[in-house]
Amino acid sequence: MTATNLPQDKYKAVWLIFFILGLGTLLPWNFFMTATMYFTSRLVTAEERMLQVNNTGNLTVVMPKNYLESKFNNFMTLCAMVPLLIFSCLNSVLHQRVPQKVRIMGSLAIILLLFLVTAVLVKISILPLSFFVLTMITIVCINSFGAILQGSLFGLAGLLPASYTTPIMSGQGLAGTFAAFAMICAIASGSALQDSAFGYFITACAVILIAIGSYIALPKMEFFLFYLNKDSSPSTSSNDGETKLDLLKKAEHTNGADNKAVISLPDDLHPQVSVVAILKKIWVLAFSVCFAFTVTIGTFPAVTADVKSTAAGDSAWRNYFIPVSCFLLFNLCDWAGRSLTAICLWPGSDSFLLPIMVVARVVFVPLFMLCNVQPRENLPVLFGHDAWYIVFMILFAFSNGYLASLCMCFGPKKVAPHEAETTGAIMAFFLSLGLALGATVSFLFRALV
Repeated sequence: MTATNLPQDKYKAVWLIFFILGLGTLLPWNFFMTATMYFTSRLVTAEERMLQVNNTGNLTVVMPKNYLESKFNNFMTLCAMVPLLIFSCLNSVLHQRVPQKVRIMGSLAIILLLFLVTAVLVKISILPLSFFVLTMITIVCINSFGAILQGSLFGLAGLLPASYTTPIMSGQGLAGTFAAFAMICAIASGSALQDSAFGYFITACAVILIAIGSYIALPKMEFFLFYLNKDSSPSTSSNDGETKLDLLKKAEHTNGADNKAVISLPDDLHPQVSVVAILKKIWVLAFSVCFAFTVTIGTFPAVTADVKSTAAGDSAWRNYFIPVSCFLLFNLCDWAGRSLTAICLWPGSDSFLLPIMVVARVVFVPLFMLCNVQPRENLPVLFGHDAWYIVFMILFAFSNGYLASLCMCFGPKKVAPHEAETTGAIMAFFLSLGLALGATVSFLFRALV
């Protein structure tokens, strides 16, 4: 197959499939986090619920939260970030020993099962301690297999042109937008916590099923097969008249009776891949994506979600300020930034301007700290008006989406073709490392306020 008749991505089907897979990697977890209030409400015993609000005449006595309820977010962060980091690392090192189909399909199937169980638990009454333990085990498993899924998808996208990492990043960005919009709808409708949570989990299951169907359809795309089987050695170029795709078609024709294609490839088509050698080529991009998410997660939502609106009186805007200005606005602008890389890849992969722009984002940390974060003990409020916060959030979210997506697109293209899949998995590990570091420093950033 010559360069003049390379297969085309008809109807952008492969692009759309990667978008759906990107959506499927994060939408379930985003819905899980959106249901935090439901989880904490299940950790209160019947006796405590009766005592929390004890009405005696005009006197209302509010009891403090129990230990499990008050520490739920801390345990959730710990049980999410540690497995995410560990399994991202394992996937980047050991992915060549486990077939791609097993990693992706297996992860999607297990995550689907976990969300089905979580949805069923909404309708079942169990003791708070048992519920807490089951929830933490679920969080560990979701993030473990989510890390494998994410790393495998970025590795797979690394085999395709650089623009095919964009739909994964864009899909992940839209996942957060969906979750934020669902939160706002739940607030507006006044739905009970259990009803809202059940809706979140069932929606997540539906999205995972769509992602599974999309992945099953992916190998049927000629465009995808061409890049999946593209020669990884310069000695077997198109001058030989046949690519692996041609061999695959011949094998399928030869084995038409049972429709099984078996191709024996020479050993020189599977050169050894060195993680250290790859890191030497991509360390700037790996550092950049890690630093970008460290700054982002360190600030959002630990600091940004505690900003209070300065709107006068009992305005309804106060109830929607954080859901709209923090969560929905962040996810919309982050999604827009990620999606922009589909048409614009500036600055280039070798430009020093890219890491400089990434590091410059650290300015958002003090900017948000100086907004109306409450309660506060150390810093003054310099940007009290809601408009300042909204402007900062737009720039903060858009720059995160755009710069992080650039790094993820450029990484696999800085190496030889046979190293692209491993490089994608390594970049996914550094993305996860940034998330873990950000979750850690978020405690420091909030304490400084």
